[in-house]
Amino acid sequence: MRKIAVSLSAAFLFFLLCSAPPAHAVSKEIIQLQTQVQQLQDALQHLQETQDQQLSVLNHVVQQMSTTVSQISSSMSTLQQQVQAQNENGGGKIDQLSTQMQGINDSLDALRTRIDKLTNTVNAVQSQMQTMAAQQVQQQPGQQPGQPGGMPDQNQNPGQNPSQSPNQNPAQMPNQAPPPPQQPQAPPVNQLYQGALRDYNAARYDLAAGEFGDVLKYYPNDDLAGNAQFYLGEIAYRQKKYADAIRNYDVVLDQYAGNPKAPASELRKGESEFELGRREDGIRDLRALIARYPQTPEAAQARSRLNGMGVRISAKPSAYRQ
Repeated sequence: MRKIAVSLSAAFLFFLLCSAPPAHAVSKEIIQLQTQVQQLQDALQHLQETQDQQLSVLNHVVQQMSTTVSQISSSMSTLQQQVQAQNENGGGKIDQLSTQMQGINDSLDALRTRIDKLTNTVNAVQSQMQTMAAQQVQQQPGQQPGQPGGMPDQNQNPGQNPSQSPNQNPAQMPNQAPPPPQQPQAPPVNQLYQGALRDYNAARYDLAAGEFGDVLKYYPNDDLAGNAQFYLGEIAYRQKKYADAIRNYDVVLDQYAGNPKAPASELRKGESEFELGRREDGIRDLRALIARYPQTPEAAQARSRLNGMGVRISAKPSAYRQ
């Protein structure tokens, strides 16, 4: 009996040794996986550093261009006000020069708009790179709590799920959080804008405001975004919310200066200030409209309004810096 028991023990031990996976092969696979993961991390980090450097240089150039354009625009505005004052005193002899200066200002506004779009693009790319880097850190394959670098646990079975305990059946695992729902895709910008415009013309102002807001949300760099911002001001103006209207018109003038609705925004801003009793502010903005867009219908309306108030179209020449 003793010999039989010894034989059975030896047979059982032989069975266990045969069924166990070779430790050397498992260790080699883990080392290869660790090496590949580390190479991927190094490549991603190098790519991010290169992109950050290039985007930093590009952002610096954009800022310099924007500062230069602002300085030129300020000088042009002062010069145009001086020309307007001389034109007012000397008749219509400088109309051609005023038209040429308006063309230069239009070109500067278009350049400023392009710079703003480029700046938004740079910021979007930087944000995407940061998001990718954060996701790479959070989603390292086989990462365990307290284990640096996202390397797989060497005590873990190669075919085992990292989030699964050794004695846990996959069917018994707790329910994982469902993936976030996909954002609904926005309609094409023209369709969205035209629908908002129809509701605006039909005096469905609350609905139109939401649709114009969607244009700004989904297509902030499109040419129609400035129009949408203007109509948000118009909706507030028609609802007699003049302070809100001024804020919307200011956005058009600051962020969409090259938009065709900019002269109308300047005019409406002045009218809103008159409605609020801010007479001096309204006069200032109507004068700015005449100086900046002298050949537009809105400038003609501003001249008529100032003349009806008995106010000079331009400030006194002594107010300008010579």
